[in-house]
Amino acid sequence: MPAMTTTRHPHLLQPLDLGFTQLRNRVVMGSMHTGLEDRFYNYPKLAAYFRERAKGGVGLMVTGGISPNRQGWLLPFGGTLSSVLDVRNHRLVTEAVHEEGGKIVMQILHAGRYGYQPFVVSASAKKSPISPFKPKALTASGIAQTVADYVRCARLAQKAGYDGVEIMGSEGYLLNQFLCARTNQRTDQWGGSIENRMRLAVDIVREVRQAVGPNFILMYRHSLLDLVDGGNSWDDVVQVAQALEAAGVTLFNTGIGWHEARVPTIVTSVPRAAFASLAGRLKAAVKVPVVASNRINMPDEAEHIIASGQADMVSMARPFLADPAWVNKVAQGQVEDINTCIACNQACLDHTFANKRASCLVNPRAAHETELVYRAVVQRKKVAVVGAGPAGLSAATVAAERGHDVTLFDSSDRIGGQFNVAMQVPGKEEFAQTLRYFGRRVEATGVKLVLNRRVSREDLFREGFDEVVVATGIVPRKPRIEGIDHPKVVSYLDLLLGRVVAGERVAIIGAGGIGFDVGEFLLHDPSVPRPVSVQHWCAEWGVDLGATANGGIVEPAHAQPYRQLYLLQRKTSKPGAGLGKTSGWVHRAVLQRNGVEMLAGVEYRKVDDAGLHITVGGVERVLEVDHVVLCAGQESLVELMPPAEQKPVDGAPRFHCIGGAALASELDAKRAIREGAELAARL
Repeated sequence: MPAMTTTRHPHLLQPLDLGFTQLRNRVVMGSMHTGLEDRFYNYPKLAAYFRERAKGGVGLMVTGGISPNRQGWLLPFGGTLSSVLDVRNHRLVTEAVHEEGGKIVMQILHAGRYGYQPFVVSASAKKSPISPFKPKALTASGIAQTVADYVRCARLAQKAGYDGVEIMGSEGYLLNQFLCARTNQRTDQWGGSIENRMRLAVDIVREVRQAVGPNFILMYRHSLLDLVDGGNSWDDVVQVAQALEAAGVTLFNTGIGWHEARVPTIVTSVPRAAFASLAGRLKAAVKVPVVASNRINMPDEAEHIIASGQADMVSMARPFLADPAWVNKVAQGQVEDINTCIACNQACLDHTFANKRASCLVNPRAAHETELVYRAVVQRKKVAVVGAGPAGLSAATVAAERGHDVTLFDSSDRIGGQFNVAMQVPGKEEFAQTLRYFGRRVEATGVKLVLNRRVSREDLFREGFDEVVVATGIVPRKPRIEGIDHPKVVSYLDLLLGRVVAGERVAIIGAGGIGFDVGEFLLHDPSVPRPVSVQHWCAEWGVDLGATANGGIVEPAHAQPYRQLYLLQRKTSKPGAGLGKTSGWVHRAVLQRNGVEMLAGVEYRKVDDAGLHITVGGVERVLEVDHVVLCAGQESLVELMPPAEQKPVDGAPRFHCIGGAALASELDAKRAIREGAELAARL
């Protein structure tokens, strides 16, 4: 790790002495399931992924969830450490981390009823709403075998060179299922009172500690706020923690919310460090170090948490997908150069829950370090990138980083393209961080930035470029509806960029991602500061940070809609069906709570002074609205691309098309940034 040259974050960069070992700073890279853990042949890639982050300065890393047995699989044949034959693969990971001076613990995760496989077990035979399989209730002998399997898994992890294990006891997985009355309906010694419900977790910690000895990190990820009916109270949380500490826990990592909870905990609309105060309350109740977690993505918040005594360490997971060098940049005083996690979930959790390899929207190299490689160029080329949206910024900065002479053109007066629009949506303020990062990369890599200029194909030929990357993006599509040019009709761009102020009653045509964004924009009361405070957010979602009872959920504050909205689509499918798997429900819930009428199978007849005339299910209606906002798709801007039939001319540049210019069916920043990086890596 480079020498520290900043004093802005001294507490964050201070080592932590655990007695038998020392962590080089107070930063934990939390567990993220990448998908590479599940197949033995991917372990060299997994080792490269962890090596890059260990080299980036992280104090302690946690692997994705590894099952102790077949019953605990997240998915069929998921990552398991149950045989000495598995040890060799895991050594690739531990050796890579140790060579870079880091420390790593392996997370032991038993999915319980969350498993997507037919062998699932739980405290009781109660089906999860997020898995198709009903679990079997573990018998007494099954519980004893589960404890033994945890012990075997921990000993094998020790043999594989891990510095410790993290026992997953939160997010609604098996141990959480035993801990809470919501899922534990047993009447034997593992059910009923909290003393009985915590017996399995305590027995596992005690037996694992005895098996691995005193000089091995045993971190327990403890659920501080279940956020589900039948969840534990704060008194229960503390009682369990103190029993686990007595059983041998080295430090507590903290978890918030079950996966089935109807309260968001990590999406971008959740305020930064919203749950840090809970870590502080746990820290006051135990003697071992406590790690704060959830929506911590930048060093100022992390430093404050530790400096204020709320926690001994901070856990950040997705921020290390976004930027493996996060800690080193903090240590070198280069905070503005951090590629910030915007908590979009589009390439990480959405991929994980779809059984795809995880990555990162703002860093497509994440979990692809051996495949997407930025090698220095042998032959320097003159490259033009037209369009400074996400695709163009990605292509330009990677190409320049590799050594090409890059000029980036945009007809606007600023970089960012559609990100400048997205960041106007309440809850998406973090998108501004990506533009700050790309602005720094443009400077650092030597990209020549030319704004306020609309270039032609002739300009590009005349200026002698070898390669031209067309990343000109999209324009909103204008549907064919009678009266579409009526003054009531506005584009989503005009609305979000402040060119039009909507009236009190609005119809939104198009229920894709943009339609939902516009809905949230129109529902936001401008008198409420953005981003919203933790207190405002807790009231909106019914979160009791005091956790006096029932897992910390209370009745949400009554929503007083700021506008009357209609969200409409031609398709007969459920509005919002195409939104992200792990965040789409949040957007739907916001609109539903605010009384938005969502209609599918809509035929648009006309717009006139009376409003929007539609037919739904054969019934004609007139929506008496002040404005109609068009969110009905996009069309590519590709006028710079040579005609397909035109033959290449000697000495002429090669043209490439990426991002929205290549495909405009739905705005997709994940694809745009990835395509830009992949193309630039090939040039």
